[in-house]
Amino acid sequence: MPEPQRLRGRDIVCVGFADWDTELWTNQHHLMSRLARDNRVLFIESLGLRAPQVAGRDLARMWRRLRRGLARARLLDGLHVLSPLVIPLHRYRLVRALNARLLALLVRRASRELVLEHPILWGYVPQAEMLIDALEPSLIVYHCVDDIAAQERIDTASFRAAEERFAARADLVLASAPALAARLRGLSANVIEAPNVADTDLFAGALDPGPLDAGMAVLPAPRIVFTGAIVSIKLDMDLLAELARLRPQWSFAMVGPVGPGDPHTDVSLLRAEPNIHLLGARTYTQLPEVLRAADVGLIPYARNELTESIFPMKVYEYLAAGLPVVATPLPALAGIADVARAPDAAGIAALLDQALTQNSEALRAARSQRAATHSWDERLTEIAAAIEAL
Repeated sequence: MPEPQRLRGRDIVCVGFADWDTELWTNQHHLMSRLARDNRVLFIESLGLRAPQVAGRDLARMWRRLRRGLARARLLDGLHVLSPLVIPLHRYRLVRALNARLLALLVRRASRELVLEHPILWGYVPQAEMLIDALEPSLIVYHCVDDIAAQERIDTASFRAAEERFAARADLVLASAPALAARLRGLSANVIEAPNVADTDLFAGALDPGPLDAGMAVLPAPRIVFTGAIVSIKLDMDLLAELARLRPQWSFAMVGPVGPGDPHTDVSLLRAEPNIHLLGARTYTQLPEVLRAADVGLIPYARNELTESIFPMKVYEYLAAGLPVVATPLPALAGIADVARAPDAAGIAALLDQALTQNSEALRAARSQRAATHSWDERLTEIAAAIEAL
């Protein structure tokens, strides 16, 4: 069989929506770290699109950005990372103009030092448009993996205006959910729906005998697990608390940091339930040990403007690990055969009852095998083919 198509020998400047050394890796981290194996990648950290708050997490991040803001790009995980100094007040025209000048200056300097010429400009945020004139890119990619404008403390008007301009100039637009793809097709003629996927080889290791996560192992079975950011804007806290009360004999394990991107998240409802366990964050490579100890993967997202356009990365992580998956009825999950959905705690509890009876080794192996085609390598092959077609 012919070798899968890959991007090789290209220069890529990626404008991300998060810092590189964040607690939770997202689409941008997984794709760019893989692209860096065969290409030269400069990753531009978050441009501070959220208005900052006087909270510990935001203050620490601002101090870190001030220290790094005028420094050279640093080498991390096989790619170069630049932390540009920008003013996080994007609603003001003068501030946007100043940020554009600062960003262009810093990225031009980094590009000269790394000898990047006419790179692919890969924007996870439309504010990447500020670099078009500075870089003279050979190709422009807009990769939309969230409805960022729907998040709190984002200046929606300036974000939407930037998105309209950037999507119209992009050669290729990638959208991670049907709602995003539908909206962006009104702005671009070349939109590909590309849902979030998983490191399926890593998570399939949960099917093999091995160590169990220590925090999970001490919990009474059955163990229902959620992995990811524990934030109020995404999670349905009331549903989780009601679910825990409906099934008091079960353990509900919440594995992930509390409050990233939403520093005032209140988890008091969860802490009040004795069978909900906030186990803290794990590294990405530790998650298979967590899922090896679990019985069902849970996605208890609230229904709101943000989650209407979200495809959780954990879907194929759970499935690759062989777990049955139960979720609230997110639009992006409609039609995925291995994901059962219900809108309320009673319906979720009934689906969990059913999932616990469908947890044989054979069924786990079948789920994992079906998930295997939803990998980052497969996604990169699809993207490389789309770029080659241009």
